[in-house]
Amino acid sequence: LPPPPPHCHPGSSGGLTNYPSSHIFLLNCDVCCSFPLSEMLEGHKSYGGLGTISVNKVSPELASQFGEVVADPVTNELLHYTEKPESFLCNNSDDRINCGVYVFTPEIFTAIQGVSTQRKERATLRRETKNRVGKFTIQNLICKNLPTDFVRLDQDILSPLAGKKQFYVYETMDFWEQIKTLGMSLKSSGLYLAHYRIISPDLLASGDGSKNATISGDAYIHPSAKVHPTAKVVPRSIIFRSSVVIFVLVLFSGIPNSWVCCAAILQLMRVPNLATRMLGD
Repeated sequence: LPPPPPHCHPGSSGGLTNYPSSHIFLLNCDVCCSFPLSEMLEGHKSYGGLGTISVNKVSPELASQFGEVVADPVTNELLHYTEKPESFLCNNSDDRINCGVYVFTPEIFTAIQGVSTQRKERATLRRETKNRVGKFTIQNLICKNLPTDFVRLDQDILSPLAGKKQFYVYETMDFWEQIKTLGMSLKSSGLYLAHYRIISPDLLASGDGSKNATISGDAYIHPSAKVHPTAKVVPRSIIFRSSVVIFVLVLFSGIPNSWVCCAAILQLMRVPNLATRMLGD
Protein backbone atom coordinates (compact mmCIF):
# COMPACT_ATOMS: atom_id res chain seq x y z
CA LEU A 1 0.00 0.00 0.00
CA PRO A 2 1.31 3.48 -0.78
CA PRO A 3 2.09 5.66 2.24
CA PRO A 4 -0.08 8.73 2.92
CA PRO A 5 1.15 12.06 1.53
CA PRO A 6 3.93 13.77 3.54
CA HIS A 7 2.88 16.24 6.22
CA CYS A 8 -0.63 14.78 6.09
CA HIS A 9 -2.50 14.78 9.43
CA PRO A 10 -6.01 13.56 8.57
CA GLY A 11 -6.99 12.51 12.10
CA SER A 12 -7.76 9.06 13.49
CA SER A 13 -10.32 8.36 10.77
CA GLY A 14 -9.44 10.54 7.78
CA GLY A 15 -6.33 8.47 7.01
CA LEU A 16 -8.51 5.51 6.03
CA THR A 17 -9.36 7.22 2.76
CA ASN A 18 -5.85 6.35 1.53
CA TYR A 19 -6.54 2.62 1.68
CA PRO A 20 -9.81 1.55 0.01
CA SER A 21 -10.49 -2.20 0.21
CA SER A 22 -13.29 -4.73 0.55
CA HIS A 23 -12.85 -4.73 4.34
CA ILE A 24 -10.55 -2.52 6.37
CA PHE A 25 -9.08 -3.39 9.77
CA LEU A 26 -7.99 -0.50 11.96
CA LEU A 27 -5.86 -1.34 15.02
CA ASN A 28 -4.73 1.03 17.75
CA CYS A 29 -0.98 0.78 18.28
CA ASP A 30 -1.08 0.96 22.10
CA VAL A 31 -3.23 -2.07 22.92
CA CYS A 32 -2.28 -5.63 23.86
CA CYS A 33 -4.78 -8.35 22.97
CA SER A 34 -5.20 -11.52 20.94
CA PHE A 35 -6.58 -9.52 17.95
CA PRO A 36 -9.39 -11.95 16.97
CA LEU A 37 -9.64 -10.51 13.46
CA SER A 38 -11.16 -13.58 11.79
CA GLU A 39 -13.90 -13.83 14.39
CA MET A 40 -14.56 -10.11 14.18
CA LEU A 41 -14.89 -10.27 10.40
CA GLU A 42 -17.39 -13.12 10.63
CA GLY A 43 -19.43 -11.18 13.17
CA HIS A 44 -19.24 -8.01 11.10
CA LYS A 45 -20.58 -9.79 8.02
CA SER A 46 -23.50 -11.15 10.01
CA TYR A 47 -24.32 -7.79 11.64
CA GLY A 48 -24.11 -5.58 8.56
CA GLY A 49 -23.57 -1.86 8.90
CA LEU A 50 -20.46 0.25 8.40
CA GLY A 51 -18.27 -1.30 11.04
CA THR A 52 -17.77 -3.50 14.07
CA ILE A 53 -15.86 -2.53 17.22
CA SER A 54 -14.08 -4.93 19.54
CA VAL A 55 -15.19 -4.36 23.14
CA ASN A 56 -14.28 -5.76 26.54
CA LYS A 57 -15.74 -5.56 30.03
CA VAL A 58 -14.06 -3.49 32.74
CA SER A 59 -15.01 -2.22 36.18
CA PRO A 60 -17.01 1.03 36.42
CA GLU A 61 -13.98 2.68 38.03
CA LEU A 62 -11.86 2.10 34.92
CA ALA A 63 -14.52 2.86 32.31
CA SER A 64 -13.92 6.62 32.32
CA GLN A 65 -10.35 6.07 31.08
CA PHE A 66 -11.52 4.60 27.77
CA GLY A 67 -14.17 4.98 25.10
CA GLU A 68 -17.36 3.66 26.67
CA VAL A 69 -20.04 1.89 24.66
CA VAL A 70 -23.66 0.98 25.21
CA ALA A 71 -24.91 -1.80 22.92
CA ASP A 72 -28.12 -3.71 22.37
CA PRO A 73 -27.77 -7.00 24.30
CA VAL A 74 -29.57 -8.95 21.57
CA THR A 75 -28.47 -7.43 18.26
CA ASN A 76 -25.09 -6.03 19.46
CA GLU A 77 -25.91 -2.72 17.77
CA LEU A 78 -23.89 0.22 19.08
CA LEU A 79 -26.45 2.50 20.72
CA HIS A 80 -24.22 5.09 22.38
CA TYR A 81 -20.52 5.96 22.38
CA THR A 82 -18.59 8.45 24.49
CA GLU A 83 -14.82 8.92 24.49
CA LYS A 84 -13.46 8.98 28.08
CA PRO A 85 -16.68 10.05 29.83
CA GLU A 86 -16.56 11.99 33.11
CA SER A 87 -18.92 9.48 34.73
CA PHE A 88 -19.97 5.89 34.13
CA LEU A 89 -22.73 5.80 31.53
CA CYS A 90 -24.28 2.41 31.99
CA ASN A 91 -25.05 -0.20 34.62
CA ASN A 92 -22.95 -3.25 35.40
CA SER A 93 -24.77 -5.37 32.82
CA ASP A 94 -23.22 -3.35 29.99
CA ASP A 95 -19.85 -2.20 31.37
CA ARG A 96 -17.96 -2.46 28.09
CA ILE A 97 -15.28 -0.27 26.55
CA ASN A 98 -13.77 0.23 23.12
CA CYS A 99 -10.71 -2.03 22.69
CA GLY A 100 -9.29 -0.07 19.74
CA VAL A 101 -9.76 -2.83 17.14
CA TYR A 102 -12.16 -2.17 14.25
CA VAL A 103 -13.32 -3.65 10.97
CA PHE A 104 -15.06 -1.45 8.37
CA THR A 105 -16.73 -1.81 4.99
CA PRO A 106 -15.82 0.57 2.13
CA GLU A 107 -18.97 2.59 2.89
CA ILE A 108 -17.04 4.07 5.81
CA PHE A 109 -15.33 6.31 3.22
CA THR A 110 -18.70 7.88 2.39
CA ALA A 111 -19.22 8.69 6.06
CA ILE A 112 -15.73 10.17 6.34
CA GLN A 113 -16.23 12.25 3.22
CA GLY A 114 -19.55 13.42 4.59
CA VAL A 115 -17.82 14.82 7.70
CA SER A 116 -15.30 16.65 5.51
CA THR A 117 -18.06 18.06 3.31
CA GLN A 118 -20.04 19.30 6.31
CA ARG A 119 -16.93 20.93 7.75
CA LYS A 120 -16.27 22.71 4.44
CA GLU A 121 -19.87 23.93 4.32
CA ARG A 122 -19.61 25.25 7.89
CA ALA A 123 -16.33 27.01 7.03
CA THR A 124 -18.00 28.64 4.02
CA LEU A 125 -20.96 29.68 6.17
CA ARG A 126 -18.67 31.23 8.76
CA ARG A 127 -16.91 33.25 6.11
CA GLU A 128 -20.23 34.46 4.71
CA THR A 129 -21.47 35.49 8.15
CA LYS A 130 -18.18 36.88 9.37
CA ASN A 131 -19.59 40.36 9.98
CA ARG A 132 -22.82 39.13 11.46
CA VAL A 133 -23.61 38.30 15.07
CA GLY A 134 -24.48 34.62 15.27
CA LYS A 135 -24.82 31.92 17.85
CA PHE A 136 -22.40 29.04 17.75
CA THR A 137 -22.50 25.86 19.75
CA ILE A 138 -19.47 24.61 21.68
CA GLN A 139 -18.98 21.91 19.05
CA ASN A 140 -18.85 24.55 16.30
CA LEU A 141 -16.24 26.49 18.24
CA ILE A 142 -14.16 23.33 18.75
CA CYS A 143 -14.35 22.40 15.06
CA LYS A 144 -13.77 25.95 13.86
CA ASN A 145 -10.00 25.62 13.54
CA LEU A 146 -9.89 21.99 12.42
CA PRO A 147 -8.83 21.30 8.81
CA THR A 148 -11.73 20.23 6.64
CA ASP A 149 -10.10 16.84 5.98
CA PHE A 150 -9.40 16.19 9.69
CA VAL A 151 -11.85 13.48 10.79
CA ARG A 152 -11.92 12.01 14.30
CA LEU A 153 -13.16 8.44 14.53
CA ASP A 154 -14.76 8.79 17.94
CA GLN A 155 -16.33 12.28 17.91
CA ASP A 156 -17.08 12.58 14.16
CA ILE A 157 -18.01 9.01 13.19
CA LEU A 158 -18.86 6.69 16.09
CA SER A 159 -20.80 9.07 18.35
CA PRO A 160 -23.03 10.66 15.64
CA LEU A 161 -23.84 7.33 13.96
CA ALA A 162 -24.46 5.32 17.15
CA GLY A 163 -28.04 4.08 17.39
CA LYS A 164 -28.56 4.27 13.63
CA LYS A 165 -27.84 0.61 12.82
CA GLN A 166 -24.45 1.54 11.40
CA PHE A 167 -22.05 0.14 14.01
CA TYR A 168 -22.00 -3.05 16.05
CA VAL A 169 -19.82 -4.50 18.79
CA TYR A 170 -17.89 -7.74 19.09
CA GLU A 171 -17.08 -8.67 22.67
CA THR A 172 -13.77 -10.46 23.14
CA MET A 173 -13.30 -12.80 26.09
CA ASP A 174 -9.53 -12.90 25.70
CA PHE A 175 -7.02 -10.72 27.52
CA TRP A 176 -6.80 -7.01 26.78
CA GLU A 177 -4.61 -4.24 28.17
CA GLN A 178 -3.67 -0.74 27.12
CA ILE A 179 0.06 -0.03 26.92
CA LYS A 180 0.90 3.41 28.31
CA THR A 181 3.87 2.79 30.62
CA LEU A 182 6.99 0.63 30.84
CA GLY A 183 5.36 -1.47 33.52
CA MET A 184 2.41 -2.23 31.22
CA SER A 185 4.76 -3.29 28.42
CA LEU A 186 6.31 -5.87 30.74
CA LYS A 187 2.89 -7.14 31.77
CA SER A 188 1.83 -7.28 28.12
CA SER A 189 4.85 -9.44 27.26
CA GLY A 190 3.75 -11.87 29.95
CA LEU A 191 0.19 -11.92 28.60
CA TYR A 192 1.37 -12.74 25.08
CA LEU A 193 3.72 -15.48 26.31
CA ALA A 194 0.91 -17.01 28.40
CA HIS A 195 -1.31 -16.85 25.29
CA TYR A 196 1.35 -18.68 23.26
CA ARG A 197 1.46 -21.36 25.96
CA ILE A 198 -2.14 -22.14 24.98
CA ILE A 199 -2.16 -21.68 21.20
CA SER A 200 1.47 -22.36 20.18
CA PRO A 201 3.47 -23.89 23.05
CA ASP A 202 6.19 -24.96 20.60
CA LEU A 203 7.22 -21.31 20.26
CA LEU A 204 8.25 -21.09 23.91
CA ALA A 205 11.72 -21.99 25.15
CA SER A 206 12.48 -24.92 27.44
CA GLY A 207 15.58 -26.06 29.32
CA ASP A 208 16.53 -27.67 32.64
CA GLY A 209 20.11 -26.48 32.92
CA SER A 210 21.74 -29.78 31.99
CA LYS A 211 22.60 -29.02 28.37
CA ASN A 212 20.71 -25.80 27.86
CA ALA A 213 20.00 -22.77 29.97
CA THR A 214 17.53 -23.10 32.82
CA ILE A 215 14.18 -21.76 31.64
CA SER A 216 11.74 -20.70 34.33
CA GLY A 217 8.17 -19.97 33.32
CA ASP A 218 7.07 -18.70 29.90
CA ALA A 219 9.92 -17.32 27.80
CA TYR A 220 10.80 -16.88 24.14
CA ILE A 221 14.28 -17.25 22.65
CA HIS A 222 14.83 -16.51 18.96
CA PRO A 223 16.41 -19.47 17.12
CA SER A 224 19.38 -17.31 16.09
CA ALA A 225 20.15 -16.28 19.69
CA LYS A 226 22.85 -17.98 21.73
CA VAL A 227 22.23 -18.51 25.44
CA HIS A 228 25.00 -19.81 27.69
CA PRO A 229 24.13 -23.16 29.37
CA THR A 230 24.74 -21.65 32.82
CA ALA A 231 22.29 -18.79 32.25
CA LYS A 232 18.97 -18.73 34.03
CA VAL A 233 16.10 -17.26 32.03
CA VAL A 234 13.33 -15.94 34.22
CA PRO A 235 9.58 -15.75 33.40
CA ARG A 236 8.32 -13.21 30.84
CA SER A 237 11.71 -13.10 29.11
CA ILE A 238 12.03 -12.38 25.39
CA ILE A 239 15.49 -12.79 23.84
CA PHE A 240 15.71 -11.32 20.38
CA ARG A 241 17.35 -12.19 17.09
CA SER A 242 21.14 -12.67 17.02
CA SER A 243 21.52 -11.97 20.74
CA VAL A 244 24.16 -13.56 22.96
CA VAL A 245 23.22 -14.10 26.61
CA ILE A 246 26.26 -14.52 28.88
CA PHE A 247 24.65 -14.10 32.29
CA VAL A 248 21.38 -12.88 33.66
CA LEU A 249 20.57 -10.06 36.04
CA VAL A 250 17.07 -9.54 37.40
CA LEU A 251 15.93 -5.92 37.29
CA PHE A 252 12.63 -4.23 38.00
CA SER A 253 12.14 -6.52 41.01
CA GLY A 254 10.43 -3.60 42.74
CA ILE A 255 7.56 -3.73 40.25
CA PRO A 256 4.95 -6.21 41.53
CA ASN A 257 4.59 -9.27 39.31
CA SER A 258 7.02 -7.84 36.75
CA TRP A 259 10.16 -9.97 36.39
CA VAL A 260 12.13 -9.67 33.22
CA CYS A 261 15.27 -11.23 31.89
CA CYS A 262 17.78 -8.38 31.66
CA ALA A 263 20.77 -10.12 30.22
CA ALA A 264 24.24 -9.08 29.24
CA ILE A 265 23.48 -9.09 25.53
CA LEU A 266 26.05 -8.66 22.81
CA GLN A 267 24.89 -8.16 19.24
CA LEU A 268 26.75 -10.63 17.05
CA MET A 269 26.65 -8.17 14.18
CA ARG A 270 28.57 -5.60 16.23
CA VAL A 271 31.05 -7.60 18.31
CA PRO A 272 31.36 -11.05 16.69
CA ASN A 273 34.90 -11.72 17.92
CA LEU A 274 34.10 -10.94 21.54
CA ALA A 275 30.96 -13.09 21.42
CA THR A 276 32.94 -16.01 19.97
CA ARG A 277 35.69 -15.73 22.59
CA MET A 278 33.20 -15.68 25.46
CA LEU A 279 30.91 -18.45 24.23
CA GLY A 280 33.22 -20.57 22.14
CA ASP A 281 32.13 -22.28 18.96
